[in-house]
Amino acid sequence: MDIIVRPTPQLKGEIQALSSKNYTTRYLLVAALAEGTSTIYYPAHSEDSDAMRRCIADLGAEIEEDDEKIVIKGFGSRPKDVKELNVGNAGAVLRFLMAITALCHDVTFVNTYPDSLGKRPHDDLIDSLTQMGVKVEHKEGRLPIRIQGGAAKGGKIKVSGEVSSQYLSALLFLTPLLAEDSEIEVLGDLKSKVVVGQTLEVLEQAGIRIEASEDYVHFKVPGRQSYQAKTYQVQGDYPGSAAILAAAAVTESDVTVKGLEEHSKQGERAVVDVLKMMNVPLTHQNGVVHIQGNGKLKAVEFDGDAATDAVLAMVAAAVFAEGTSRFYNVENLRYKECDRITDYLTELAKAGARVEERQAEIIVHGRPEGVEGGVEINAHYDHRVIMALTIVGLRSQKPVTIKDAHHVAKSYPQFFDHISALGASVEWLKS
Repeated sequence: MDIIVRPTPQLKGEIQALSSKNYTTRYLLVAALAEGTSTIYYPAHSEDSDAMRRCIADLGAEIEEDDEKIVIKGFGSRPKDVKELNVGNAGAVLRFLMAITALCHDVTFVNTYPDSLGKRPHDDLIDSLTQMGVKVEHKEGRLPIRIQGGAAKGGKIKVSGEVSSQYLSALLFLTPLLAEDSEIEVLGDLKSKVVVGQTLEVLEQAGIRIEASEDYVHFKVPGRQSYQAKTYQVQGDYPGSAAILAAAAVTESDVTVKGLEEHSKQGERAVVDVLKMMNVPLTHQNGVVHIQGNGKLKAVEFDGDAATDAVLAMVAAAVFAEGTSRFYNVENLRYKECDRITDYLTELAKAGARVEERQAEIIVHGRPEGVEGGVEINAHYDHRVIMALTIVGLRSQKPVTIKDAHHVAKSYPQFFDHISALGASVEWLKS
């Protein structure tokens, strides 16, 4: 479905932050890998987390759920042999489960999103699994991917960090269950180190012991470990909230977002600091971010690697800033649901933004007066692009129509409900 975003000068109100997608998918996985019953309070509900729910159930986890919590009886180190798994369009879920299904006999991950996840490469993880004795059939590193495991071995394992940290996280979930001790060496410049920190945090909570070097290049993982059944509480989601906060920053606003921990390990919490650097009037205390925006922002320079999933929202805010902003060290944005540099900037330019791209940089020449809008733009089936383009639509002089905006449900199904509740003028178009 398409949505039309009309110019909206003011936003006002209070919302509760969505639960974290990243933490939810990790808690679901460690609960499934545990011997016994775990409880996860306030799990995220999105296409990605639902994909993990569905797949761990297929692998043998027993799941009960109500409005507040999800209770999971795990399968431990013995997932059920299944013929196929469908992760939908969830890249992290695919990569984590490619590793875990090395414990299975023969599993094929099907390709149901050929124009999105189906285009993304997974060679680096395939190389690591092959080192471990796992046979992998694939099409140039892309889906469909067949994992013939059952005899995965630990030991010395190398994995590239150049494209994504998810490959490393996948190995960190698997190796504690193997008979042998493992040593993992990361090759190249590890992307999104902060997200590896989230993985290690969840593993520690699940009773897993891993020794990590300070630079996250070397990891020692004792084998023959067991995941413990635990109770978890999911914190608020900064990546999704980044779009709400940026929308408040570019308008006349009085917006409160609750449930965002000040000391969260989510790198995207940097969005709060970046908005402060852009002179956005805000406070952040007791888990509450309060923005009283005036629509006046100044340009910023920011290393986006630490806050990958908030970069597009910050770029959208920079579109209306005074001066030229630069977001650097962001090449890994090219390997997401779409090329989040070329594809995103192409659509921003259609709306009237002045933007430039480099291989690993986004440069924004701000237009404080706003952009023209009045166009139909393609979000390339990407939830982060949809949210970021919505921000731009709020400050366009003419309405902006976003194609296939329903794909926002991948991470934030309530996004348009929440931004409408704050006063944004958005309307779904009947197909």
